[in-house]
Amino acid sequence: MRALVVTEPGNPGSIAVRELPDPSPRPDEVIVRVTSCGLCGTDMHLLGGELPAAVYPLVPGHELTGEIVAVGGAVTGPAVGDRVAVDPNMPCGACHYCRIGRGNLCGDYTAIGITRSGGFAELAAVPARCCHVLPDGLSEAAAGLVEPLSCAVHGLNRLPRRPGEHYLIYGAGTMGLMMAALVRTAGAASVSVVDLNEDRLAFAESFGVDAAVTGADALGRGPGFEVVIDATGAVAAIEDGLGRVRRGGTFLQFGVADPSRTASFSPYRVYHHEIDIIGSMAVHNSFRPAIDVLAAGLDLDALVSDVFGLQEFDEAVARFRAGTGRKIHIAPQKG
Repeated sequence: MRALVVTEPGNPGSIAVRELPDPSPRPDEVIVRVTSCGLCGTDMHLLGGELPAAVYPLVPGHELTGEIVAVGGAVTGPAVGDRVAVDPNMPCGACHYCRIGRGNLCGDYTAIGITRSGGFAELAAVPARCCHVLPDGLSEAAAGLVEPLSCAVHGLNRLPRRPGEHYLIYGAGTMGLMMAALVRTAGAASVSVVDLNEDRLAFAESFGVDAAVTGADALGRGPGFEVVIDATGAVAAIEDGLGRVRRGGTFLQFGVADPSRTASFSPYRVYHHEIDIIGSMAVHNSFRPAIDVLAAGLDLDALVSDVFGLQEFDEAVARFRAGTGRKIHIAPQKG
């Protein structure tokens, strides 16, 4: 099979499409013929050697979907021919956090595409328990969005979700717009987004947000917003957003910030205004709900702007880093 292999992080010359032996399933595994695998910020950190958990050499790709073509001898769940989305997260089940039902905070973290081979390959061996069978009729674009949407669903679940509230979201990329779509279904009175990328703002307006601006001052909402969500990880956005939360409101840190950076805020204001500051990390009991939301009619297909083959990976990465387009998918069977 063909697969994208990263042998030396931080060295672009070590990233190449190679011929590897076809994988065989262990007793509890299945083999997925990968049809789509999303490219995301985590992959950028992995390519640069900025992800401590990553194990090299590695076939990256953790947002994978495809068709099962072989199953291990002990598999009783998904079957050959099933179309599945794969939850890449594999909590240990034994650590403190797993035992208290917080598997996304697992202290012995492993994941497909990060600590073991992932979906930037024609075939991927994955645990059967990670596979979620997709409903008939779900588009390829939607199937490839299940993993990031499941992160957004977890973020939504962390919020109070009171109908009639006004939301402000920093970041009009894929994750910010997924959050915008979800909070609208949860009964938001209005959803506004802030981004510095004019192309993303133009798309956000067509995607149905109430306002898309380069700075929150332009929104003219003096009292602030009941819910502010950062989907950028940028300190400047975080600090500005914390100042936009209305009395009694909630700030959700959803974007991934540089671990070395800190943000300033007023502890007195948090106290005096009873502001809730919440974090949301990865996926937690939200993979199947994400599929159900898509099956129920949430249309996110327009978020996918580009589909590249494995041999076009460099072009896909360049486009991602330039901030052009929206969600980028890698289709290993292409070309």
